[in-house]
Amino acid sequence: MDFNLDETQRELKKLAAEVLARDGDVGRLWETGLMTVCVPEDAGGAGLGPVEMAVVLREVGAQAAPVPALPTLVSTLTLACYGTPDQQRRFTGPAEAPARERGTPVTGSAIGSDRFSLLSLALREPGRAPADSPLTTARRSGDGWVLTGRKVAVPHPGAAVLVTADNGLFLAEHPPMTPEFTSTGEPAATIVLDDTPAEQVAGPEAVVGARQLFMSAVAAQAAGVLAGALELTTAYIRTRKQFGRALAEFQAVTMQIADVYIAGRALDVAMWSAAWRLAEGLPAEQDLGLAAYHVSEAYKALFTCQHLHGGLGLDVTYPLHRYFAQAKHLSHLLGGADAQLDLIGALL
Repeated sequence: MDFNLDETQRELKKLAAEVLARDGDVGRLWETGLMTVCVPEDAGGAGLGPVEMAVVLREVGAQAAPVPALPTLVSTLTLACYGTPDQQRRFTGPAEAPARERGTPVTGSAIGSDRFSLLSLALREPGRAPADSPLTTARRSGDGWVLTGRKVAVPHPGAAVLVTADNGLFLAEHPPMTPEFTSTGEPAATIVLDDTPAEQVAGPEAVVGARQLFMSAVAAQAAGVLAGALELTTAYIRTRKQFGRALAEFQAVTMQIADVYIAGRALDVAMWSAAWRLAEGLPAEQDLGLAAYHVSEAYKALFTCQHLHGGLGLDVTYPLHRYFAQAKHLSHLLGGADAQLDLIGALL
């Protein structure tokens, strides 16, 4: 594969970097079309694929921006791959944030804007990794379907959720949600489905496809998080002096920052390879498993970044804290390093 970005991808990267560096406002992301890059052209989007999704999400990670780009891009791309034209038109745009009622949390990602992502993705189940077959069941009920099960760690839940079940992929509108706490402070929810009405998107093949796109997206954002933390840490050790010398002049420090760089390069290679294979319709399970493992390694590398900042690394108001929190959150979304090693072992 060619790891160089083409002209469209370079322009997309530049636009995402500029918008996120300026303010990271959700409204601006919608206005500039960054949230609809994976929506089919017939539904009002750019009709781009997994590599372009990775380009945007890596920039989101590089700024550690608390925006709903990951669930939005993954779910819209999944719907573009498996949904009907009607579903693509109905569920791929922004929605108005619902009014807050007393005692009722707002469902949706109203961060910096009164608009939030209309669509999110529900893959995780209690005690199970994303690669595990879903226990949530779907059965016929009259002319439609009903879902029964529990989904956890649903990121930035919106008005509708793509739900993986035992026999396919489904759309559930306004499912019952209970807010969860995340390390980043971003919205997440547990969804309890008890004969909840839903409409079918596709069969079991879409369950695998949705999981693969989700893993690719998490790896892309984690690669950006590690790159941003590395840049921040490198700048710090170049200027911070100890015993009259910059920290970067100490061999022990250079060895540690080199380890962070290597972790970032390893994640980048696996992530871009996986995204490219998905875009080309090639088998990508091994690449995705390796990328997901390196997401956990990236989280470990953030400990090194924090250590090299000394006491400043513990300050929650210092930018490094955002990167650390996002790395932790993204690693947890994939189930941690042991889950990825089990997946890689099964594939080999």
